[in-house]
Amino acid sequence: MASPRIRICLMLGFLLATRLPAQGKPRFEVTETTIAETQRAIREGRTTCHQLVEAYRKRIQAYDQTTHLNTVVLLNPTALVDADKLDREFARTHRLRPLQGIAVVVKDNYDTAGLQTTAGSLALRGFVPSTDAFMVKRLREAGAIVLFKSNMAEWAFSPVLTESSIAGITRNPYDLTRVPAGSSGGTAASVAASLAEVGLGTDTGDSIRGPASHNDLVGMRPTLGLTSRDGIVPLSITADVGGPLGRTVADVAVVLGVVAGYDPADPITRGIEGKPAIDYTKSLDPHGLKGARIGVFRRYVDAPTGDPEIKALTERAIADLKAQGAEIVDPFDIPNFEEVTAKIGCGNFQADLNAYLARHAPNAQYHSAQEIYDSGLYLPSVEARFKRGLEAHPGQPNPCPDTWHDVKKIAFRKAMTDAMDANHLDAIVYPTWSNPPRKVGDLKSSGGDNNQVLSPMSGFPAITVPMGFTHGTLPAGLTLLGRAYTEPMLIRYAYAYEQATHHRQPPVAFPPLR
Repeated sequence: MASPRIRICLMLGFLLATRLPAQGKPRFEVTETTIAETQRAIREGRTTCHQLVEAYRKRIQAYDQTTHLNTVVLLNPTALVDADKLDREFARTHRLRPLQGIAVVVKDNYDTAGLQTTAGSLALRGFVPSTDAFMVKRLREAGAIVLFKSNMAEWAFSPVLTESSIAGITRNPYDLTRVPAGSSGGTAASVAASLAEVGLGTDTGDSIRGPASHNDLVGMRPTLGLTSRDGIVPLSITADVGGPLGRTVADVAVVLGVVAGYDPADPITRGIEGKPAIDYTKSLDPHGLKGARIGVFRRYVDAPTGDPEIKALTERAIADLKAQGAEIVDPFDIPNFEEVTAKIGCGNFQADLNAYLARHAPNAQYHSAQEIYDSGLYLPSVEARFKRGLEAHPGQPNPCPDTWHDVKKIAFRKAMTDAMDANHLDAIVYPTWSNPPRKVGDLKSSGGDNNQVLSPMSGFPAITVPMGFTHGTLPAGLTLLGRAYTEPMLIRYAYAYEQATHHRQPPVAFPPLR
């Protein structure tokens, strides 16, 4: 039998080991983590929701302003309180909701209850919504923690850069002299730099997929009508879509499953009314490309002003798709492409913004697009764009049918689907951008944006996945596009490609904190 002194020492050791576990264990590292890894750590007692919020806040403090990355518009002051509630819930139930404990960044054009929402404009400074946008509400119900609102291109006007009068210029974490694309560049740059785990963006013509490509992320523009636009400051309601950005296909699949769904407040979602929710994580098949038939849209691959390194990456990606069992149809084209896409865009920024202000922001300082324009509270660089929006259909309700009922878009969609059917295609593939991220301040170099037509004008979904780097550290993305509501298929293809290639790497300027 041990002596009393030995027994006392053993008892003290036991108490120290059981009562102070956090002191003797390495903290959970949030850099480059995934939803699955984070929730596994919570279940195993290696971290808490409170500790996760603190870890991300430390990274924000260490990196966001000191490096001039500049993604954060407004921190959520209740994030730790929200985290503590979730920790108590887990202690009681021993179960986690789909996004419980996950730190999410929300683009600053989503209504977020209790948090200023500005769409990047000084004109909306001080406007605090009393309710969440539908998609934000779904996030919170799933246990996500809204960590902060992210910077965006003012009024979502620019697909190229992310600059606003409310917060200034956001930079690319892979090269701080370059842009993160627009308009969801703040969300993308913050997720890439591990200042949050996943994020919400919006996409009218480019603004999820472009920032995903420029920041080595996965971004999904869903089918128009899969997610609700209610509570999102509009750019063009005929094409606006909200969707997720994340570091992995699996993370995007989880978030999409949470935010998708019918919303009575948004009639565009009636197409999924009464349909069961989809668990997109069931599409995460590493062999999912076997038997896929994919067409190469050569118009974008061989763009005459495209960067040779991005073209080389795309050719390699096509070979990788084939190596994983896909049947490649190369080339693929849409007959009479220029004719069926001519003057196809239709929107009324003024009518859309006025409708949003009347319904969601009656207490804002300005109550119409004209009043905002007259205030001068916006970047000088967006004045001309704002003025065009006022002059397009002055004083008229929106004359543009939604994408599913617009005659020109119906004709384009038919041309696209007919061409896909004739070639027995499941999906189309092309580089998300044909050129690398521009230098900050460069507005003249070749753009390379391939996102404005195929998905927005058809209403069809498209997912962007990393395909490697050009010129050393500049990311490039590969797009897979399918017919309406084929998100499970696109996620399956993107996941199989991701698992086979593993192109992602963290930005070296934002390492784990010691």
